[in-house]
Amino acid sequence: MGVARALYRRLSALGGAPAGSVGGAMDEWVNQGMRLRPVNLLNYVRELRNYKRFAQALELMEWMDTKGIHMTQSNHAIRIDLLSKTTGIDSAEGYFSNLPESAKNYLTYGSLLNCYCKQKKVEKATNLYENMKILGFDSNTLVYNNLGSLYLKLEQPQKIPPLIEQMKAKNIPLDTFTHCILMNAFARLGDVGAAENVVSEMGRDTGGAPLPWPVYSNLASIYISAGLTLKAESALKMLEMAIDRKDRNSLHFLISLHAQMGNVSEVNRVWRLMKGIFPKTTNLSYLVVLQALDRLDDVGSMKICYEEWQDQTMHHDIRLTNVMIGVYLRKNMVGDALYLWEAASRKGSEPNIKTFDLFVDYYLKNQEMEQAVKCVLTAAKKTKMEWRMDEKKVGIFLKYFEDKKDLEGYRRFQDALRKLTHS
Repeated sequence: MGVARALYRRLSALGGAPAGSVGGAMDEWVNQGMRLRPVNLLNYVRELRNYKRFAQALELMEWMDTKGIHMTQSNHAIRIDLLSKTTGIDSAEGYFSNLPESAKNYLTYGSLLNCYCKQKKVEKATNLYENMKILGFDSNTLVYNNLGSLYLKLEQPQKIPPLIEQMKAKNIPLDTFTHCILMNAFARLGDVGAAENVVSEMGRDTGGAPLPWPVYSNLASIYISAGLTLKAESALKMLEMAIDRKDRNSLHFLISLHAQMGNVSEVNRVWRLMKGIFPKTTNLSYLVVLQALDRLDDVGSMKICYEEWQDQTMHHDIRLTNVMIGVYLRKNMVGDALYLWEAASRKGSEPNIKTFDLFVDYYLKNQEMEQAVKCVLTAAKKTKMEWRMDEKKVGIFLKYFEDKKDLEGYRRFQDALRKLTHS
């Protein structure tokens, strides 16, 4: 194993380690006299980001900053995205504002626009886009993809076809994602035929060559939603023919879509196919198939899959445990759910907000208020993640304390909520 990969494996092994662990690992590496190459470190940032290890990717960038390692404009853009995902949009805005003017280009503007669109900050996204047009930073595909995605989130699909026409008028190329956004817009407008025409137009542009797999995945999803079973099956066959054997995501989508079709045998077949293609099965792949089997209510297969994952995994992932906990709680098997939580904790995997939310919902549903309160108080001690509990749940808790005339319990509950909302 090369030195570069050895360092990445050390960082990857940190898993759910607390804040500061990345910096400590890097300092230890340097103190051991091991060499570092900035290009490798930036690759590690990208890999951690790809695996949704956003906090650790940001920590690595911050460590690089303290060592005076030069940041390119694209790295500034990545950092804006990581800040938005980990410490909030205000941090991302602050970082952008403090950049030198030379670093405020289409990449960093585009990254901030992406953050606004993902968080549905409509006014901020619109104002930033207008500034980008003035500065000439609007002539790239990603800008319009972000805006199109925002309109879909806002349930405003009618705004997307004119947006795409603007792109064409400006000779801005449409990529696969743009075409998928347009397909989804037509589908939401109830015009499946227009979505099919987008695919036909793409086929004409490529001279009949096979299209990228996301197009067939998107088309299959549209057919499934419209109840067009035979067309969905045909699209899934095209998707399987187009899968990228270097990209697990194509198989992830294939598994999920077969689950939506209610076809457990196809889910298991594609799962076996994936394990035959890739010598190592990632946590994400196990998560995808667990969620698919959950949709199909195949608890027996879920147990087998979960045990297989536990036997071979080096890095525990609480998301998989949460899927199993959710199944057990829905079936009133709270003892099994608690056992899984405790077993995950023994392996060093801390519960996250989803874990606590699952148990709180179960206890509230079964009117076990003392246990529900205990869950919230434990969450305030155990996690630093934000948990904004919906008003209906909060109201149930408040009525409980009011009926019991438990002022001290009410105060402790309110203190816990303040910690969980970071207010």
